[in-house]
Amino acid sequence: MDNDHHVAAWQCITAGNLTGALSLTTVCRACAADVGADFAGATLVLAGELRLLAAATDERARLVEDAQLVTGEGPCTDAYTRNAPAEAADLHHTAARWPAYTPIACEQGARSVLALPLTVAALPIGAMDLYRQEPVAFTPAQKERAAAYARILALDEHPHLLTNQPRTRPVRRGPQGYPPAVHIAAGILAEKYQLSPDDALARLRAHAFRHNQTLLHTAQHVLDHHRLD
Repeated sequence: MDNDHHVAAWQCITAGNLTGALSLTTVCRACAADVGADFAGATLVLAGELRLLAAATDERARLVEDAQLVTGEGPCTDAYTRNAPAEAADLHHTAARWPAYTPIACEQGARSVLALPLTVAALPIGAMDLYRQEPVAFTPAQKERAAAYARILALDEHPHLLTNQPRTRPVRRGPQGYPPAVHIAAGILAEKYQLSPDDALARLRAHAFRHNQTLLHTAQHVLDHHRLD
C-alpha cells in the first residue's frame, strides 16, 4: 500500500508540473491538491539547529509557518520534536495546546491541520504542514498519501538536505534555531540594550508577535535601523 501511495503521489506531482522544474513548493502544492488541503508549507531543521522555511504554497502558508517560529509552538514544532505526526481537526479547540500559535493560524483561515515529520533514516530534518479552512479531519487514507509526499520531500529529490552532523543535543521544545538574519538582529539588540542572547531573541519574537509581523521582517528592521521601533 505504501508503494501505491508513493507512485500515485509522483503521478500527481508530474501531472501538475508544467515547467518540469521540481521544488519543495511544487511537491507541497501537489500534496495539498491531492489530499484536499487549502494550503501547505514545509520547514527544514538543518544540522539539528538552524530552522528555515523551505516552502509555502501561498502567503497564508508563509505567515502560518512563520508564526511557529515567532511563538515557539505549533504542529510543525511538535511533529519535528516528537518525530511523529501532529494534527488538530479544529484549531478553535486547541487553545490549551498551542495558545500563542492558534490565534495567528486561525486569523489566516486555518481550521484543520496535519503536520508530518520529514525524516531520513529515522532522523527528522523538518516537517510538512497541511491546512484546511474547514474543521474537517484528514482521513486515514489521506494521511497515508500525505506521508508518501513527505517521504518524497525528504528523500527522492532532495538528498542534499542530508547532514553528516548528527544531532548531539537533546531535542528542545520550540524552534531549533533561526535564520542567520534573526541571530544577527538579536546580537544587535543584545549589545544595544545589554541583554543576554536569549533575552534579545525573546524581545525580537515578542515584538514580531505583538505587531503581527513575520520574524524575518522584524529582524530586517533591526538590521536596517539598529532598533525595534
